[in-house]
Amino acid sequence: MPARIHIVGASSSGTTTLGTALAVRLGAAHLDTDSFFWEATDPPFTAKRPEAERVALMEAALAGADAWVISGSLIGWGDVFVPRFDLVVFLHVPHAVRMERLIARERERYGAAIEPGGAMHAAHLEFLAWAQAYETPGFPGRSLERHRAWLAGLSCPVVEIAGTPSLDESVARVLAAAE
Repeated sequence: MPARIHIVGASSSGTTTLGTALAVRLGAAHLDTDSFFWEATDPPFTAKRPEAERVALMEAALAGADAWVISGSLIGWGDVFVPRFDLVVFLHVPHAVRMERLIARERERYGAAIEPGGAMHAAHLEFLAWAQAYETPGFPGRSLERHRAWLAGLSCPVVEIAGTPSLDESVARVLAAAE
């Protein structure tokens, strides 16, 4: 069974949730790309780490690990890890569901700070605009178009999970594909 799995999808598609569940089920390490992409700041997600530093930190985290699950997106900076993948899982959640999840997560994390007049309101609106553009053709950020092109170039098996199956159903599909 593949022990090196990468889970990719749009923001709030469930990559971290599925990655955590799979890592527990497989007895594998779980790494989230946000932990490598972003420097630790307050508020979070405001300062990107230099690419070489991201790669070095992830290399160190993977050193000696036979089994791991990486959730999030490595596109544009983590191609050095692609040859190590045994399986890639692509989560494609309907836009409305994804945005509802994203807004709920932002409210849970930041509360009143993202409301009009709050210290993070402008950053929140900027993030929502970025996330809204995922399905927009030609969008230069993390996008469905870029994900599809990246997935098409992989040599390992790719499993797409579309819609909103339960977490248990998604885990079962990945485990079945990994056999």
